[in-house]
Amino acid sequence: MKTLMDMIKRISLLVLLAITLIGCKSENKEAVNDTQKVSSQNALSAVIDSVNSEINNGDYGLIDRFLVIQNDKLLADFRYNQDYETIVQKYDTTNHQYNFNNTNWHPYYKKSELHTLQSVTKSITSILLGIALDLNQDYNVSTKAMPLLIGYDTDFKDERKQSISIEDLLTMRSGIQWNEETDHNDHTNDCFLLEASDNWIEYVLSKPMDTIPGTKFVYNGGGTVLLGKIVRTITGKRIDKWAEEKLFEPLGITDYYWKETPDGEIDTEGGLYLKAEDLATIGALFLNKGKWNGKQIVSESWVSTSTSPLLKNVKPQWRDVTGYGYQWWIPEYAEDGSVGIYSANGYGGQYLMMAPKHKLIIVFNGWNINSEPEKSTYRVLRDRIIPTLKK
Repeated sequence: MKTLMDMIKRISLLVLLAITLIGCKSENKEAVNDTQKVSSQNALSAVIDSVNSEINNGDYGLIDRFLVIQNDKLLADFRYNQDYETIVQKYDTTNHQYNFNNTNWHPYYKKSELHTLQSVTKSITSILLGIALDLNQDYNVSTKAMPLLIGYDTDFKDERKQSISIEDLLTMRSGIQWNEETDHNDHTNDCFLLEASDNWIEYVLSKPMDTIPGTKFVYNGGGTVLLGKIVRTITGKRIDKWAEEKLFEPLGITDYYWKETPDGEIDTEGGLYLKAEDLATIGALFLNKGKWNGKQIVSESWVSTSTSPLLKNVKPQWRDVTGYGYQWWIPEYAEDGSVGIYSANGYGGQYLMMAPKHKLIIVFNGWNINSEPEKSTYRVLRDRIIPTLKK
């Protein structure tokens, strides 16, 4: 009996010892994880501080704002004051909304905190179209575009033009002849000619076709202008009103400006102004798969498809292997289609960039339009921040 009791005591002690050791291992593991997290955060902070220092040193040219958000926590918010009034004196500063050197319009709207987004506007136009299609089941991305663009004095006889789908416009594969790859001040540039025209939609629709829709990527802001009109046709509301009702108000965005075209439409290819923090809010909406405060603002499927590399290596002349979705750029993706980074990019240095795996949002506002800086903010996330998080 005594021997049995001794055995029970010994077993109990062994069990207790095992539990204690397991507890120690768990605590040690947690301690190691905490140490790793602190080390990673310190390394990230060091990189952010380094980039900020380089911006102040002028390495990235004219930068106005730099935001870093991870796991809904603001890690950095740097503002930079540039004397644009003096900088632009050697350029034409005629007061016109598409004169990019006029300081009433660029980079801030009339001395406010609203910053021009340029082609980041295209990505937001895509969101608004996605919401419209989510709520109107009679239309989808396969719907032909031309029947939604009636009432214009243009020639639709070319069967190729008749076959353009909404998805062809979203993925810059409309087949419409378009030249937007030269300097914006080049007077043969279709974006320049578009912005100088009295009727933007007619200008785009009057362009001839040069290839079969859906076959070739050609960067075309005119296609995004057509998407803006299509939103109006589907919803019965001009896109700025639709945005206010279905996107901005639900996200708590109360302050914005959108350029109006001479024909009474809205510039959906480059005319939106937002505060940097409100642009970051749109990034947070996408990281949360289209949901905000428990409400689905835009469908998860639209977010996923928009930010997937539907087209791969669309800019082979760039050093980056870049994909393209529904008006979103995909600067980092794997062969299986998984996405490391997706971004909304705009002229002059407007970037809303997300790294979903790391729950990370980067916002840059800048205005590098008259000279090219030594370093590009476009590569800060991929080349500077992500490698730090992987260590």
